[in-house]
Amino acid sequence: MSVTIKDVARRAGVSPSTVSRVISKHPRISKETIERVTRVMEELGYHPNSMAKGLVSKATHILGVILPRPAEELFQNYFFHEVLRGILAQANRSGYDLLIASGSSESDELETVKRLVRGRRVDGIILLSSKTKDPLIHFLNEVGFPFVIIGRSPDFPDAPTVDNDNVQAAYDATRHLINQGHERIGFVSGPQELTVSQDRLTGYRQAMLEAGLSISEDWIVEGEFLQETGYRAMSMLMNLPERPTALVVIDDIVAFGVLHGLNELGYSVPQDMCLVGFNNISLSEHMSPPLTSVDIGTYQIGYMTAQTLIKTIAKEPLHQTRKIIPHRLIVRGSSVK
Repeated sequence: MSVTIKDVARRAGVSPSTVSRVISKHPRISKETIERVTRVMEELGYHPNSMAKGLVSKATHILGVILPRPAEELFQNYFFHEVLRGILAQANRSGYDLLIASGSSESDELETVKRLVRGRRVDGIILLSSKTKDPLIHFLNEVGFPFVIIGRSPDFPDAPTVDNDNVQAAYDATRHLINQGHERIGFVSGPQELTVSQDRLTGYRQAMLEAGLSISEDWIVEGEFLQETGYRAMSMLMNLPERPTALVVIDDIVAFGVLHGLNELGYSVPQDMCLVGFNNISLSEHMSPPLTSVDIGTYQIGYMTAQTLIKTIAKEPLHQTRKIIPHRLIVRGSSVK
């Protein structure tokens, strides 16, 4: 028969509500009472029920993670695997579990977040991406619920975020190609409503303009963060009268599609086209040729995001609301002739 909170209270000579307060670390319980109740719990082998503890403390010790839409495409991208690994590591270390949720549409996604918040099913929420006029951020900010964004919110610049300097990262990637002697450099982008896509496109444009190089809008292709985007981009770009000789590609997975498309069309990398991707996923160095990529510290982003949210939940002061994870360019064979 399992030990109950009443058994602990009877043995310790206190009320069940006092035991509950000890479990929830109530500040008005004396040190002597805490020690006596804790000793009895250990003697009886009592382990607090997490749901009951949550009812007393109004905490769930669960972090909500909202997946970008569509979720089925998300799991084809290794970036999110690595981010979730970092989030999970920090959550487990701090005694939190994860609840992962998504929605099939923007309105469905918002309703999901509202249910989590109003039902107190989580203590805080992590948004894995950010876009302009994001209704999720507007709602969470309005109700004052703890949240952290991976990315940047142009509408709420003071919201807690963990991000890279994506403008500088894309600038550095483009400058690398310029330093290799390229003048016709294209850009394969993600959806332009996402701030990461906007920022990396800005960095690309800045580097090109600073070098006095012209930008053809035909060299900029937008798509999803999928291999199919890179594959389709090649059928468009390689048929142009004046095609680019190098590409900055917003994501390594998209760059794999670029490599596949070029191979099918009979072009070689880096002889006919040089490439730089982003995220430096583990497969990048095993591609043929190995892919030059910007390492953005994906695992660290996830770890730092969970850490920031847990501090926000605990109402600990944040030294800065926007945390920037440093990046570095990993040069491999795809960008050097």
